[in-house]
Amino acid sequence: MNQIQPLKGFRDFLPADAAARTWLKNKIIPILESWGYEPLETPTLEPVELFTGEVGEDEKLFYKFTDFGSREVMLRYDQTLPTCRVVAQNLNTLVFPWRRYQIQNNFRAEKPQAGRFREFTQIDFDIFGVESRNADAEIIALTLDIYKQLGFKTAKVLLNSRELLKDLPYPAIVAIDKLAKIGESGVIADMAAKNISGEDAKKYLEYVNNLKPNDEINTIFNYLNNCGIAKTAYQFQPTLARSFSYSQGPIWEIIIPEYPSGSVAGGERYDGIFTGLIGRPFPGTGIAVGVDRTLEAAQTQNLVPAYSPRTQILITVFSPNLLSLTLTLTLTLRKLGLSVEVYPDPAVKLDKQLKFASKKGIPFVIIIGPEEAEKNLITLKNMQTGEQKQITPDQVIDNCKL
Repeated sequence: MNQIQPLKGFRDFLPADAAARTWLKNKIIPILESWGYEPLETPTLEPVELFTGEVGEDEKLFYKFTDFGSREVMLRYDQTLPTCRVVAQNLNTLVFPWRRYQIQNNFRAEKPQAGRFREFTQIDFDIFGVESRNADAEIIALTLDIYKQLGFKTAKVLLNSRELLKDLPYPAIVAIDKLAKIGESGVIADMAAKNISGEDAKKYLEYVNNLKPNDEINTIFNYLNNCGIAKTAYQFQPTLARSFSYSQGPIWEIIIPEYPSGSVAGGERYDGIFTGLIGRPFPGTGIAVGVDRTLEAAQTQNLVPAYSPRTQILITVFSPNLLSLTLTLTLTLRKLGLSVEVYPDPAVKLDKQLKFASKKGIPFVIIIGPEEAEKNLITLKNMQTGEQKQITPDQVIDNCKL
């Protein structure tokens, strides 16, 4: 019988990997909340029309289908458009400026490769209701603060403005956005495939390579400088284009120079999205942090703590008639803040229970046999040293220090 595998581009996360992802989220959430950002969650399924015409040529990556109600729906492609839908529906409820963060999975039917999957987690955070480019600058400053607190010493933002690219056709912008990956010849070939002449392609590339920062970029640089952020942590990047068709105004990406697989986060302003939702632009700017790439970069820098089981103590069950006493002790120790696991089958012999603790890396084992029960004592075994001793239950905490 063939084993059923996950679909291509979809993954299982065993405890060590899942724990690393939890570590990353738990590090980032307090930072976001310390800057005033509030949590948001949106549905996994959205109407197709929410995304149609908003993300450019990547519409071919939509996971869309007709549901049982004959509605055209799709799996969430990104978190920006659903959040804009929420804002549009709650203009009279939310207090602006509104800062939000969102940690959920997105789905794109793209070719799986290093750092890219068909289901992936992003951490988005945005500001709504602020036209000033100081809002974009805050998002960037916060992102750099996050990577600094994660332990990265060289995280850097590359910044451009779609305003500087407004005279270029959108297909040329999409091609130029791939410059770092495919080089100038590849960009020219990509433009040719989109019916842009070689002469025009070269002209567009030359135009982009000679761009200078505009006022909004200088405003952001001044803000970052006033925040005490080193000038080596931000850079004007005229060839950065961001391929989303809803991108406008400032656009940026975060890179880790020691991590060669690409940017770890990307953001932009997108006021125009709201035109299709409320009939007029509304200020919105934010960033999406890629969990997979950020975590992979952190692992290459040895920033992720080694995985170890959370269980501190395994309480064995010597025999079925001692189960009640074992469970009473378990409740007592958990109330004291210890992480305690009880072996679930009283019929299993003690040596097998000890082997279970050893395989899982549980540092301590408690044994309550007839002798211990009669004396109101327990036997505490240190699985690392092999030492064991009889103590009273109220001495467990003092004796379970590694």
